[in-house]
Amino acid sequence: MLQKLIAWFIRRSPSTKRRFWKWWYNTFTTKAKDQYFKFMNYGYDEDGFYPELNSEDESERYPIHLYHHVVTQVDISGKRILEVGSGRGGGASYIVRYLNPASVHGIDISESAVELCNEIPQAENLSFGEGDSENIPFENETFDVVLNVESSHCYGDMNKFLSEVKRVLMPGGYFLWCDLRPVNILENLNKQFSKSGLELIQKTDITNNIIIALEKMSESRKTSIREKVPKLIRKVFESYAGVKGSYVHDSFINGDLIYISASLKNPINT
Repeated sequence: MLQKLIAWFIRRSPSTKRRFWKWWYNTFTTKAKDQYFKFMNYGYDEDGFYPELNSEDESERYPIHLYHHVVTQVDISGKRILEVGSGRGGGASYIVRYLNPASVHGIDISESAVELCNEIPQAENLSFGEGDSENIPFENETFDVVLNVESSHCYGDMNKFLSEVKRVLMPGGYFLWCDLRPVNILENLNKQFSKSGLELIQKTDITNNIIIALEKMSESRKTSIREKVPKLIRKVFESYAGVKGSYVHDSFINGDLIYISASLKNPINT
């Protein structure tokens, strides 16, 4: 019942949706302040897909897989990267430590998440700050790559976000993206990409890869939620985490939700 009430509430208007998700991510960070819990995504798994990781990163292997899958759609070595919706900072940290970009800057609407990131010592070429996806706080043509992982479903105005992505990208720069969508509005996403002025390079349905990863992570995520979250709202947190048997997990299984990854390019001549 509580999950349905939340779903109704955030559909009321774009501004309501933005306010709700800002509150939600601040609450989530407060309830789970463990600095060793660095990822919030649903993970990714694929036969033969097994990037080499340091031992300290093994516990977050499947969420790291999702970043690796999305980011390595293009060669990012030596590139200036902006991550919009950087969350707890694990993805940006992985990119800096493993994939050799020139720099990564993460922005997030949740001040609590940004504070948590900044409490952890970071590499010199990695930084975090508060920022709104629909009003990105950077000048035109600042970045070679904009990255957005499992965040845009929370935004009030996807068209405005894509306009901002295009604005801050260098000509020839790349937008690397993945997220979930209800299957009945998937065509709307296609229209949003088409109207953005960005050229679609590829778009892939990775729902099955997400389901497998979620099922492999379910027990550890349930345990973490039981330890950190009040009983009254555990089911909501379990659904948010996509654990096996939750509303989100079942929606992927029955086809109500679909998960897509994509890469787009900012044309050189516009």
